[in-house]
Amino acid sequence: MFYIHMLLLLAVIFVGIRHGGVAFGLLGGLGVSVLAFVFGIAPGSPPVSVMLIILAVVAASATLEATGGLKLLVKYAEKLLRKHPSQITFLGPLCTYSLTVLVGTGHSVYPLLPVIYDVAYKKGIRPERPLAMATVASQMGITASPIAAAAAVVMATAMDNNLDISLINVLSVTIPATLVGVLAGCAWSLHRGKDLDKDEAFQERLKDDEFRQNLIDPEVETDDQAHTDSIAKRGLALFLAGILSVIVLAMFSKELLPEGVKMSVAIQFMMLSVGAVILLATKVSPQKIVNSNVFTAGMTAVVIIFGIAWLSDTIIGHHKSYLVSSLSDLVSAYPWSFAIAMFMASIFLKSQAAVLTIMFPLGFALGIPAPVLIGVIPACYAYFFFPFYPSDLAAISFDRSGTTNIGKYVLNHSFLVPGFIGVTTATVLGYFISTLVINH
Repeated sequence: MFYIHMLLLLAVIFVGIRHGGVAFGLLGGLGVSVLAFVFGIAPGSPPVSVMLIILAVVAASATLEATGGLKLLVKYAEKLLRKHPSQITFLGPLCTYSLTVLVGTGHSVYPLLPVIYDVAYKKGIRPERPLAMATVASQMGITASPIAAAAAVVMATAMDNNLDISLINVLSVTIPATLVGVLAGCAWSLHRGKDLDKDEAFQERLKDDEFRQNLIDPEVETDDQAHTDSIAKRGLALFLAGILSVIVLAMFSKELLPEGVKMSVAIQFMMLSVGAVILLATKVSPQKIVNSNVFTAGMTAVVIIFGIAWLSDTIIGHHKSYLVSSLSDLVSAYPWSFAIAMFMASIFLKSQAAVLTIMFPLGFALGIPAPVLIGVIPACYAYFFFPFYPSDLAAISFDRSGTTNIGKYVLNHSFLVPGFIGVTTATVLGYFISTLVINH
């Protein structure tokens, strides 16, 4: 019956891939209904704590976007990139990584992609080099963010299993691991592909007048005289202060938190408070908040996690004893192999939070030590494997030179190798830091 139920889960995932977005969550709910009414299985527990943290963080980040603070961050990044164009292959991905770490979502990458292309092309650098790694880096930053959904999953799962794992424990592994992973991917990207003047395919396309005229997008030109809105500055300052407050609270939770209040709960009311303070200080319209891109993407993530994680929890909970007996010997001998399982799950589940919501409880049930689980967290990002994630498609569309692309055989695309290098490096280093350094 376990394999029949897994086929149901795989069917939900594959149909969800066809429809995309919120379909994963809706189909997950349908799967729970099938398990309940057809197979007579009691539904498991939906990841309420995770969803509440995501809701709170999204509300605060969307309020920031509504003030123009997110655009201001992008503007600062653009100034840095244009000041050092020759370093675009490193600085582009580092900027997208940093944006994600700060605002908790990889969807912040889109405004920077045309800037990265513009800077690279004008400097004569093959745009594929910084662009492909920039989208990979933006997703790698999720597990390094103190306010991303991935951190929420880890905190909530640890609390459910009565484990004393703090946000600082997690970030002290994920931040250095993913940062080094991004740098490794950037270093490889420095010399990938041919320079534009030696690329036969690009030179052939240059013979087309229309193609040549479209290589520069006039809308991306720098607007130096554009004034910076004071409301955006105020919103950004308050948001960054809020993130700093959460980190300080996590570092000194035993001293600062009231008795009986868990850190995962504190993140919820702290991030709602950050949004409230920004709202009151800037008088931004609440309607503008709910219409923001961050809010839409965040609510989609909540529904996805609600349905797909509920379905997987129901299956895993029902077959827990079978899974433990079947896999315990393998993970006891090779605990690092759990990273491979997370990586494989992420290829199809295009949400790191969803992967962690499904896999972390299973890891604890299998008796995998907490330092190992924390160390392999970077492996929950593998949806670069198929080049259909929105940020990957955006990078392809913004690269007017055509160097960032999906190959003839689909899998020979621009994001595969830098993704493997970045994630593998981050996972190996994270495992080393967590199990050999911090654990001792």
